[in-house]
Amino acid sequence: MIWFTLLIAAVALERLAELVVSTRNAAWSFARGGVESGQRHYVVMVVLHTGLLVGALVEVWVRQPDFVPALGWTMFALVVASQALRWWCIATLGRQWNTRVIVVPGLARVNGGPYRHLSHPNYVAVVLEGIALPLVHSAWITAAVFTVSNAVLMAVRIRVENRALEATADAAPQGPTATGSAS
Repeated sequence: MIWFTLLIAAVALERLAELVVSTRNAAWSFARGGVESGQRHYVVMVVLHTGLLVGALVEVWVRQPDFVPALGWTMFALVVASQALRWWCIATLGRQWNTRVIVVPGLARVNGGPYRHLSHPNYVAVVLEGIALPLVHSAWITAAVFTVSNAVLMAVRIRVENRALEATADAAPQGPTATGSAS
């Protein structure tokens, strides 16, 4: 259980690194006229993602499920893959990436990297991590609760992002804009 606690701590540190990048990028976006959407659901997203980490730890320490190597190592590989995808998204979007929905009018929409294949690849990383991280140590309750809750949140979040992108694209005839928001 100690190594699982260390894994959760490592993911928490990764989340803090994301917030540092996000804060810097938000300031950059606002300085260029960025417009934020979806502020109401952002707090819910922060609570949900914090709950994933806390819930997985609490479930493992309270229920004390056995570590199942075939499941645990497979899920660990998926956690690593989800982090790689997340940081590929961050690197591809550069200054336009943010945990909030901030669109800078006039910027071209990013269509490279993972965005060449999917409109919202970071959310693939979120879904993958939300299932895999708790299951590294058989915390299936946390995995299930997060997955269902996240599906509801993502329905709202993606709708907000798409509207923000469409509104900015409609206002800027030179082309669509990009949002790098992530969860």
